[in-house]
Amino acid sequence: MSRVEPVDPRVRLAIAQWPLDAPRGAVTTFCAEHSISRKTFYAIRKRALVEGQAAALEPRSRRPKTSPTTIAAEVKKQAVAVRAALESSGLDHGPISVHDKMRSLGMTPVPSIAALARIFRETGVARAEPRKKPRAAYRRFVYPAPNACWQLDATEYVLVGGRKCVIFQLIDDHSRYAVASHAATGETSRDAIRVVRKAIKKHGVPQRLLSDNGIALNPSRRGIIGQLVEYVTGLGVEPITGKPYKPTTQGKNERFHQTLFRYLDKQPIAANLRELQAQIDQFDHIYNTDRPHQALPDRITPQAAWDATPKAAPPRPRPLPRKPHDPLPPAPSPNGRLRDGIRVATVHPNGSIKARGVIFNVSYPLRGQDVYVIYEAAGIMIFDDRGTLLAEHNWPPPGIKYVGNCKPRGPRGRELSPMS
Repeated sequence: MSRVEPVDPRVRLAIAQWPLDAPRGAVTTFCAEHSISRKTFYAIRKRALVEGQAAALEPRSRRPKTSPTTIAAEVKKQAVAVRAALESSGLDHGPISVHDKMRSLGMTPVPSIAALARIFRETGVARAEPRKKPRAAYRRFVYPAPNACWQLDATEYVLVGGRKCVIFQLIDDHSRYAVASHAATGETSRDAIRVVRKAIKKHGVPQRLLSDNGIALNPSRRGIIGQLVEYVTGLGVEPITGKPYKPTTQGKNERFHQTLFRYLDKQPIAANLRELQAQIDQFDHIYNTDRPHQALPDRITPQAAWDATPKAAPPRPRPLPRKPHDPLPPAPSPNGRLRDGIRVATVHPNGSIKARGVIFNVSYPLRGQDVYVIYEAAGIMIFDDRGTLLAEHNWPPPGIKYVGNCKPRGPRGRELSPMS
């Protein structure tokens, strides 16, 4: 008989009426026949002698006289209120998120995560999910340092009037840090390059870029070299993709979409892309600096994880192989030379370089050093030998011979004086 299974009332009655002149060994035989211990037998027998046979027929309650760990009703109300506040703000409101929020607010006592889960089920604000995989069954792969790999993905959203748009989200694989986001009218290569360029200007060049096999992101599996692939490969970044119809490879970004949508659903519907971008920027700030991330050690914020580990070294820029019908690369100026197909220029004593007859400002402290110059249709990009973007300038209008960090400077003295 199990320890927690109560003794049958008929067995209790037999023990209560046990004769005093029972032969030696009868107790042992009786306990073996009814699968009870001798300790249980004598406990029931003693209770029958002290309190009467009727008292021995019913098992006593095993509930403790005191429960020091019982959660007060006021604490339960506070936990439910914190959960409701997080839900109304569009943030995660599970037991872990509520536990961390109560601790950050200085509430005492703070129930455990398991206790909070029971409280939410008892109050009806959450439902049980018995088929959900436990966290111990998850298998995660994380790159060892920030900028070792970025994940890029795009998802659809709706503006006022049912107008569809696309949100590009770019996160760091190691720290889950949102390095850049961009709202666009559609999923195009131009906007994908724009969000990557925005992140590179702020955080440097990553070693790898993981995306799906979309035509605007990385259609290499279809035998096409996309514009984004050309752009990042020229910077030395290794473009990688997941297997077709396997979105779990980009699982970090897919989960990031869910968190973003939960936040945006609690905000006013944006009337245009500018308003939507402002909401996304606000979300990125909360996500990076305020929201504890459950996938990170000790549930720290992505900003803390980003700052805790040195960034991975940026890759060295390398050119793409030239296609048969592509025009030849522009010839370097007399003071320039080619290295691996990319122009290498020496920064002038005034901190500038010359390209196509135009002087572009780089940085005065870099005078005398070699830099890498990549020509594009819209302008030039200048990197150091570690792949860090130093400057980016657009090609100026005809007649402009100098482009600095501010507005381009053109010919002077051609306008008539007001006094003439």
